[in-house]
Amino acid sequence: MEQDKFDILNDIEYPDDLRRLSVEQLPQVCDELRYDILKELSVNPGHLASSLGTVELTVALHYVFNTPEDRLVWDVGHQAYGHKILTGRKERFCTNRKLHGIMPFPSPKESEYDSFVCGHTSNSISAALGMAVAAKKTGNKDRHVVAIIGDGSMSGGLAFEGLNNVSTTPNDMLIILNDNNMSIDRSVGGMKQYLLKLNTNETYNRLRFKASRWLYRNGYLNDNRRKGIIRLSNAVKSAISQQQNIFEGMNIRYFGPFDGHNVTELVRLLRQLKDMKGPKLLHLHTIKGHGYEPAEKSATLWHAPGKFDVDTGKRLVTESDNKPPKYQDVFGETLLELAKANPKIVGVTPAMPTGCSMNIMMNEMPDRTFDVGIAEGHAVTFSAGMAKDGLLPFCNIYSAFSQRAYDNIIHDVAILNLPVVICLDRAGLVGEDGATHHGAFDMAALRPIPNLTISSPMDEHELRRLMFTAQLPGKGAFVIRYPRGCGVKTDWRCPLEEIETGRGRKLKDGKDIAVLSIGPCGNDVGCAIAEIEKENPGMSVAHYDMRFLKPLDEDILRETGEHFGRIVTVEDGTRNGGLGTAVTEWMNDNGYSPRITRMGLPDRFVEHGTVEELRHLTGIDKDGIKRVFAEALCSAGNGKDIQ
Repeated sequence: MEQDKFDILNDIEYPDDLRRLSVEQLPQVCDELRYDILKELSVNPGHLASSLGTVELTVALHYVFNTPEDRLVWDVGHQAYGHKILTGRKERFCTNRKLHGIMPFPSPKESEYDSFVCGHTSNSISAALGMAVAAKKTGNKDRHVVAIIGDGSMSGGLAFEGLNNVSTTPNDMLIILNDNNMSIDRSVGGMKQYLLKLNTNETYNRLRFKASRWLYRNGYLNDNRRKGIIRLSNAVKSAISQQQNIFEGMNIRYFGPFDGHNVTELVRLLRQLKDMKGPKLLHLHTIKGHGYEPAEKSATLWHAPGKFDVDTGKRLVTESDNKPPKYQDVFGETLLELAKANPKIVGVTPAMPTGCSMNIMMNEMPDRTFDVGIAEGHAVTFSAGMAKDGLLPFCNIYSAFSQRAYDNIIHDVAILNLPVVICLDRAGLVGEDGATHHGAFDMAALRPIPNLTISSPMDEHELRRLMFTAQLPGKGAFVIRYPRGCGVKTDWRCPLEEIETGRGRKLKDGKDIAVLSIGPCGNDVGCAIAEIEKENPGMSVAHYDMRFLKPLDEDILRETGEHFGRIVTVEDGTRNGGLGTAVTEWMNDNGYSPRITRMGLPDRFVEHGTVEELRHLTGIDKDGIKRVFAEALCSAGNGKDIQ
């Protein structure tokens, strides 16, 4: 199906155009929309399977509700590509996730149809409830608010907090549970099992709905009576079915489960529920990757498959024997190696075993690895509980998602200094996923916390050695942060040796300026130093790999404070509060006064693009580092003609 054969989609720019169609035309709209997503993502990679699974739901929602006046609050924005195409971004969708193109996840900064930011999971119910209450308080009683939660998001603790508040706060919101039994990997936990078993009779729901509307119209039913009837109804239904409905147990009307891929049936259901008073939940069964056989068969692989051939389903993966491995794979292989030698080691991940490569250990030691679902805070506290009673957990969380576990790291790990190894994958700039996913804040956020050791390896060898060090006795709470993507060494397997905690290393002597780097950006620092010294004979720059943000290597700081008038710090986290700030504080506290230039991410949210583009944009690539070196050398009076 080529673009010139999009008989209906070509004429749809906004939902108003969609609403002029007949219901009978909607299945064709869904077919064309699904193919458009496939066609675009085959050449411009993104999140495929999730959006294919919500095509019918997206069309039905915009057909029934008066968007953008009515609010659709998406949970996990990778479900929303169809939503973008139908809301004025069809022609620009080819720029999705590209530098200066449309955003990777819905955002009100981009479109009035995007009611809230939804790069992270489980926030839709809370945000939608706030909007529903605001509509009542501001007199906008005709506004409808819909939360669309799914892709495993119901396992997140914030979703349950929102549900609890929905049940006690006056509102008329609709919650749609897109139940596809998936997040990225297969969903896990009791909620998954509950949803698989839950079955409420459709005929019963339809009759009850009609009866309640008749009672309202004739004045026999008000809100207080309605709640009493719901409680009685729930009790009777639970006794008959020998099954308690958790949602109706919270006084949230439940409807379903229904087929989420029958667009005409969805339109009928949404029209029935649209003006119903009180909170209600529509439970839909969907298939991640629906309508595209390769994605249906392997939803995890096709969550974000990269480029592919639409007709054959062949992924266009470039393989190279000489390419260094991904940091996550070095982590996964090393964790298994350590676990074989240390029976106390266990692995914990919040729904990302494939994304962080803990599946390597999971496949060989399933009884020592735990996927706890989308629940970062629980992952940390669960790890702390195991550590308290003798185990040694490696808890792997994406850096940006660890923000949701901040209190757990402080309260449940750091206070007791428990031996939990918190591995922060995707630290630094992550690329096309943009502002919601960059691991920009972990160092600045964690640095003030007592008892934490915070480290960042410069390469794969350092990652392996830090992992080995962290599991040795007496190391306490230990953080290791490392980036997304490939490393720099093909010979990444090295002997596992201890690194002294808080000890950095001098990589190169120099006399003009000293550069203190932390993490993989040290590799670019090395290249920049080599080039600027080659271009400026007689100049020399000293380079230190700090390794640890906490504790700092005070011997290095004392040496650089005594011998250098200019110091440059380089890091791939936010410049405010990270390594540069720590070095500046130490120099001030200890009576040294070098001029310090801090390089890092700026005090703003960085947009989306390739990692290379964003590092150039933020000035922390090799060329940006060279410019700062040249300025530092000039201001130090060491060469006015520096190239």
